[in-house]
Amino acid sequence: MLAVRYDLPKVAAAVTKDDLLRRAPGMYRFRELTPLDGGEEPITLGEGGTPLVPLPRLARHLGLRHIWGKDEGQNPTGSFKARGLGMALTKARTLGVKGLMIPSAGNAGGAAAVYGARGGIPVVVVVPRGTAEAAIAEAIIAGACVFTVDGSIATAGKLIAGVASTFGWFDLATLKEPYRLEGKKTMGLELAEQLGWQAPDLLMYPTGGGTGLVGIWKAYEELAAMGWIKAAQPRFVAVQAEGCAPLVKAWDDKAETTTLWENPVTDAPGLRVPGPFAGRQMLKIMRDTGGHARAVSEQEIVEAQKLLARIEGIWTAPEAAAALAALCQMKETGEVDAGSRIVIVLTGAGIKNPPPALPAPVHLDGDEAQILARVRKALGL
Repeated sequence: MLAVRYDLPKVAAAVTKDDLLRRAPGMYRFRELTPLDGGEEPITLGEGGTPLVPLPRLARHLGLRHIWGKDEGQNPTGSFKARGLGMALTKARTLGVKGLMIPSAGNAGGAAAVYGARGGIPVVVVVPRGTAEAAIAEAIIAGACVFTVDGSIATAGKLIAGVASTFGWFDLATLKEPYRLEGKKTMGLELAEQLGWQAPDLLMYPTGGGTGLVGIWKAYEELAAMGWIKAAQPRFVAVQAEGCAPLVKAWDDKAETTTLWENPVTDAPGLRVPGPFAGRQMLKIMRDTGGHARAVSEQEIVEAQKLLARIEGIWTAPEAAAALAALCQMKETGEVDAGSRIVIVLTGAGIKNPPPALPAPVHLDGDEAQILARVRKALGL
């Protein structure tokens, strides 16, 4: 695994926190902490700069004081994947890459296709059968060539690894290059600034491939080395689905790295990653920060998705709902202090996925009295 390193004292001397305030919003306002060369123009659609939304009603519901949601669903492609793929496609164009092939559970492939179209780079996307229609449509309408395979994202990754070099194209699988990580890292840079250059006490992160988790950790490491924050990381809680939890298994087994999860099953496609490439790094991050890994059930994910929408008006992706479900678990078992400052990374917009089972809307017809009776019944009046 390659990682970009910076001359951090030089960065600290070149830019100040006040300088950032005068820059346009978006992830490239942190340019000195990105791998872009001096005159390099990013392929951008305005990604980054997502709000850190206070969730006071949710906090009261759970008996907690401070919860925020980092709402990545407000990125151009509806998920945090816009950050990583925007950065990766930018560097691919600069380095003269002929074309890109990417295995995806959905959102990454769509984002790669969109930024490929924006930058004039051909993209091939390989997804498991049953991938959400919106994600496939996003890739196709942006001009990517999309293939489906039986199996998981690991199956798609193996297929690409075997054919990409034959065509002279680059395999853009997670952490096969260092630049996607740098794009995802900007979530941590923004989060630190939005919290007054501090870390939250607890960071709830839905974890599939884990690039974002490693990226946020890297952001805090770099900011601490620059003297912009105290040398402290949040406690990282990596959340997975019970039907695909290689990180949780490795954590429970006190293993140094993950092993392949057989027969991954979950309706949260971004969590359906049976063999995360950064397993070893994520386990170390959790150990070093006092965090842990935990799994939630499919029913808990659905209930959390409905809870956040009903209480705070945010329809988030099932992966993000898993992170809330884990927080609910921790509150029930007394694993979180009421005064903790908690951030849930809401990795994508719920509208890009099939909705959970919902009650049918009430059909209004008949005379005025019948309509009034139906409205009263629906409202419980």
